[in-house]
Amino acid sequence: MQYKNGKEVLPPHLLKELQKYIQGELIYIPKKNNERAGWGEVNGSRRLIAQRNAEIFQLYREGRSFEELERLYNLSIDSIRKIIYKTRRL
Repeated sequence: MQYKNGKEVLPPHLLKELQKYIQGELIYIPKKNNERAGWGEVNGSRRLIAQRNAEIFQLYREGRSFEELERLYNLSIDSIRKIIYKTRRL
């Protein structure tokens, strides 16, 4: 998020209207819903986690135990189980 001066980006009539409600403070203006990126889409986290989960599932199918996967990925056994069961349903 980047700070912008309203005086530089808003038309004068809109700036005057906003000053009726807020002056000299920061205000966050959210993106439109259809323009908002989902969690992890911008920085690639979603893709990396999906790739990790696919690797975990593949190793499980090749015979690795929950305990081995727990050590390899530093996740709890419950997390490993959830990943495997969720991936299995897809």
